[in-house]
Parts: sequence; structure tokens; C-alpha cells
Amino acid sequence: MITLQQARNLHLAAQGLLQAPTRAAKPTDIAACIQRMALLQIDTIHVVSRSPYLVLHSRLGDYPREWLEEALASGQIFETWAHEACFAPMADLHLHRAYNRLTRRHWGLAKADKTHVAQRPHLDKLLEHIRNHGPVKSSDFERPEGKGGAWWGWKDEKRWLEALFGLGELMIARRENFHRVYDLSERVAPQLLQPAPELDPAELDTALTEKAIAALGITQARWVHDYFRTKPRLKDPDLDTLVEQGRVLRVEVQGWDAPGYVHASHAALLKKAVTGRLEATHTTLLSPFDPVVWDRERASAFFDFDYRLECYTPEEKRVYGYFVLPILCCGELIGRLDAKAHRAEGVFEVRALHVQPGTVWTAAQVADVAQAIQRSADWHGTPKVRITRTQPAKVAAALRRALKEAVTS
Repeated sequence: MITLQQARNLHLAAQGLLQAPTRAAKPTDIAACIQRMALLQIDTIHVVSRSPYLVLHSRLGDYPREWLEEALASGQIFETWAHEACFAPMADLHLHRAYNRLTRRHWGLAKADKTHVAQRPHLDKLLEHIRNHGPVKSSDFERPEGKGGAWWGWKDEKRWLEALFGLGELMIARRENFHRVYDLSERVAPQLLQPAPELDPAELDTALTEKAIAALGITQARWVHDYFRTKPRLKDPDLDTLVEQGRVLRVEVQGWDAPGYVHASHAALLKKAVTGRLEATHTTLLSPFDPVVWDRERASAFFDFDYRLECYTPEEKRVYGYFVLPILCCGELIGRLDAKAHRAEGVFEVRALHVQPGTVWTAAQVADVAQAIQRSADWHGTPKVRITRTQPAKVAAALRRALKEAVTS
């Protein structure tokens, strides 16, 4: 049996969040980090830096954001429907394309199918345009003012591009100012012109199950499916074969009502956890779309942290704020903050910070959190930190003092 803290440390180690980076980031770290997580969720909200950049910053420290675009344009990663819209390692291209073709697991894929049936001649015309004239953005197509389509008011060409992407006929060649640039799939990934390995449905399920277990470090069976949005939700007997084959290890975790599962590739990491050689020392701000917190049930079981994204909740019903960043401190989620980067003013505003209920921060934790906030502010190009409100209120003064020390140290 392992303790919950040991399980937590194993989880964070697998996700690259156990300890702070010990060297400056390199361009190759982008693809390596995504390979480790197996995917990187895409979201466009940018009151602070967009989620994919935040997730990478939590693990790599300071790095130029354009490195992510360069990794995409150079073919190290690609875009796909997975957990949601995600970047994934190019090595997994055939796996995701085959699974999406088989299951149509997302709303975007279902929309693509409907558009294919209803408007195929328009799709073919757009494909021919791209074949003859090269990659396009949706903004390349002018529309009369106010004319939109059925998906969030998207114009027709945007819907057709997204449909062709969902059908696998187009891929994202690169991004320009975070806007997708679409091209023929075989031009983005020439390997698609070669015969792909044939995987039956059971093999596809097993491959994604193993990838999810490895990415999570340790997990319960019922959390596995959410990582790649596979179906159905797994039960313990569903993993018996992988356990019997030695590809997955089953372990008891203190306080859990179900076994934990560790991929065999993490056997050495599990041994380190059991012998107390995994020490959590990293403090950072997490994106709401970080794999560590996107599954509410899992985050609660690991960290006793009840997290819900509130940006889609009406303002009057929000408890913590619009785009709330969980605070990871030395292996624990000790609070959350609602931040906004005022880029023109150079100000990083902490609009509200809530200490985790039942927790009293130590002086060391205050200092660690202040340094994490300042690092994030500096990386955003908004080095002046403004604390608007904290709960408890007395934390604000302590943080302001610690921030002054962080700036001068």
C-alpha cells in the first residue's frame, strides 16, 4: 500500500509538476512536454495567456510562446480532437485519426458528419481551392457584415473548414496569431500517403488506455476514459488483462475506495514514491485546462480540491471568478486566484485569491506563492502585480510584502 501523498507525488512527477525546472527551457522541450502529457488542450480565452501556453509555463518556466507555433509548423505536434481540441505528438497521428474515424467521439466530429451530408458540394469546392491555391485561414473569406452561420455565428467557410478538419481531409498547418491555417492533410503530414498500420477497435482502446494511465502516473480505473474521452468509463475488471500481462501495475492507495493503476513504464518512479524519494518542491499557477485539474472527481480524490470552471457561468453565480488558476505548492493545491493581465499597463492583477478552506498558509507558502505569481507576471510582460482582494483578507498584506521581496531578490 502507498500513501495518498506518495500517489500524489507520482501523479505530479508523471505530469512534470513535481519539481521546478532546473535549467532554461529549450525549443525541443515543447514537443517533449506534450509527449509526456500525451496531449495539450487548446482554449482561446486570454484574460491571461491562453491555456496551452500556461500549461507549458507551469512545467517549463519562462519560454517564448512562439515555440509552440514552431513545434506545430515543423510537424513535431499536430491538432486533433482528443480530450477536447488538443495538440498531440505527431507520433500519435495514426492512432488519433483511426480512433476518431471509428468513434466520432466529439461534438466537432458529429458536426462535421452533418455538414458532410448536407453540404458536400461546398466542401469539395473549398478543398479544390486549397489544393490549387494553398493553405487558408477562415479570415481569408470575406462575408457581408452580420452574416453568420449556425456554429456560434461562424461564417459558412469557417464551418466548412472545421468540417473538413473533423473529417480528416484538412489539418492545421500552422497558427498565425493563434488563428488556424488549414491545408490538405497529406501536405501537412506526408506520412499519410503511406499505408497506415491497421488497428482494430480493441487495439485502439488498449493503446489509448495505456497512454492515459502513463500520462496520469497513477489513476483509478474510472478516471482513465476522460483523458482521451474514450468510451465506456472503465471498471477495475476492464484492466485485469493489462495487469495480468504486466503492462499495468495494480496498487493499493491509502484512503481510496478503489485500486490505483500505474503503467509498467513508471515502475521505477513507483519505487521512488514508495521509498520516499519523490519530493514535491514546485510551486506554480495552473491553467483551468491543465490535465491535473480538468477532471473534477480526480482532483478531489488527489488533492481534496473541488474545482469547477466558472468562465461559462453567469457572473452573478460565480464563486471564485472568471478564469481561476489553481495554486500548486509543493505537492498540494492550496488555493486559487482569478487573474487578469493588463498588458497595456504592464499590470498583472490578482482580482481575487482564495486560500483553500481549512488551510492556513505558512510564511514559506506565502513566499513561494508570491514568487510564482511574480514569475507568471514577468513572463506575461506585466511585471507589476496588483492584489485586489484575498480571502482571508489578511493574506493580501502578507503577499504584498512577499512580492516586494520577490522583486528585489
